[in-house]
Amino acid sequence: MQVDLKDKVVLVTGAGGAIGGAMAKAFARNGAKVAVAGRTLATLQATVDEITAAGGAAAAVIADVGNKESARAMIEETVGLFGALDVLVNNAGINGGPEERKPIHQYSDELWEKIINVDLNGVYYCSKPAILQMEKQGHGGSIINIGSIVGLAPLRLQCAFTAAKAGVFNLTKAMALELAPLNIRVNGIAPGSIMFEGTKKLFYADAQKAEAMMSHIPMHRPGEPEDIAGMACFLASDDSAYMTGTVNVVDGGWICGYTRDF
Repeated sequence: MQVDLKDKVVLVTGAGGAIGGAMAKAFARNGAKVAVAGRTLATLQATVDEITAAGGAAAAVIADVGNKESARAMIEETVGLFGALDVLVNNAGINGGPEERKPIHQYSDELWEKIINVDLNGVYYCSKPAILQMEKQGHGGSIINIGSIVGLAPLRLQCAFTAAKAGVFNLTKAMALELAPLNIRVNGIAPGSIMFEGTKKLFYADAQKAEAMMSHIPMHRPGEPEDIAGMACFLASDDSAYMTGTVNVVDGGWICGYTRDF
């Protein structure tokens, strides 16, 4: 997608992952200066190097979104690097692996607290200082919260992830209501099954598992990280200037309804 993000400063959390990295690169291709944030410098630096090699502007910022002081410092460092903050993408998130997916009465309390802290609290911790910075700048901004279709149509054995992502989407709408007078738009993206190393290993490396997964998807294929990046660029740009409080589903039709033949 080609949009005008020239000279906008964009911060992407969880930018060391496939979706976060794809978004960071897409923002840079469209003219933005990008702060790529996460906990592992090596993966962040690889994204920064790719962006700068293509002539873009990017820098790595080490942060833990589940720690409010770290989140605040991340915003301050981004502003220190690029002089402003126009777009925040709350992308960082975690989930339990297959062996940890259990019914709620057998679910790990420790895992519940860990997922809620990163996936939901992290959005709150990062957004507060970002909003204060955008308010100080006086020309508004855009906040994009990355959730999951699981926050709209719950799946079994993932109670913490489901609760966190549902919370992210209602928080998105609450933020949109409160921040519209400041010209700060807040929108969400709900990805479906997206192909990257993790999902390839879990679902798509095995033909039988892949077919079972794709039987739920009307388009009968997984999405790509770039599919999410395109939507994020649109929401960051002035092309979506009259959009706030929306949750934009990018899932190949998964949650439209049952695909089975009766």
